[in-house]
Amino acid sequence: MAIVAPRTNAASAAPAEPGVGPLLRAWRERRRVSQLELALRAGSSARHISFVETGRSRPSEEMVLRLAEHLEVPVRERNALLLAAGYAPHYPETPLDDPALDGLRAGLERLIQGYEPYPALVVDARYDVVAANRGIAMLLEGLPESLLAPPLNAMRLTLHPSGLAPRIRNLPEWRGHLLAQMERQIALHRSAPLRALYEEVAAYPVPPERGCPAAGPPEPVPYFALPMQIEHAGRTLSFISSISTFNTPMDVTVAELAVETLLPADPATVKYLHSLMG
Repeated sequence: MAIVAPRTNAASAAPAEPGVGPLLRAWRERRRVSQLELALRAGSSARHISFVETGRSRPSEEMVLRLAEHLEVPVRERNALLLAAGYAPHYPETPLDDPALDGLRAGLERLIQGYEPYPALVVDARYDVVAANRGIAMLLEGLPESLLAPPLNAMRLTLHPSGLAPRIRNLPEWRGHLLAQMERQIALHRSAPLRALYEEVAAYPVPPERGCPAAGPPEPVPYFALPMQIEHAGRTLSFISSISTFNTPMDVTVAELAVETLLPADPATVKYLHSLMG
């Protein structure tokens, strides 16, 4: 599948509180960092941090960025902090189909194609699929067209009762893992669209045959992480998920991309995928 431009995410953040002070305080408390510890990290004083948070002092643009960096604030939210402080956004948000990102798109395509025959895909901050390889297409075979219409959404495809959910043998465990992952992202990004997606997929009914963990003897394979065990053409395939993001991104779009690869978790899955895709 070719890379497609994701929908704009400009409205993903929740409405900002008045002023930068309350926002910085919220991020500091979320990170469980004291005013003194943050001041030491940022080369400031606890008194100045207190004045900034209460609105008695307006931080410089440099100070806002420095505090955001030490609080590990996501790039999109750093722009929100700057706007709240009265400054222009520092990080651009380049559309993925912009010529400036040609090299990035080509690199992502080579990366996920090079991972074949194993499944790999690229998603944005709302889990919309912007690129996927033939391994992913293989897993999606037979799904209804209504779920395959763009924009594809990885969470919707996986948890929808007409999607992959009926094929996932350990659906309760895998569903719990995905919902917990989304909860962590919501806490980090405060994204209204992501919250809406979470509420949608969390409300999906669990297929009756997948409502409880499968009975029977334990798997003989010593898994080192929770696998997704999924049926395909009468076989059960096992995958371990790995997610990669870009290091120190300077663009909102790039910062919110993630590459998910599905590593075969047992020799039978390796053998089957190689035989299937030649």
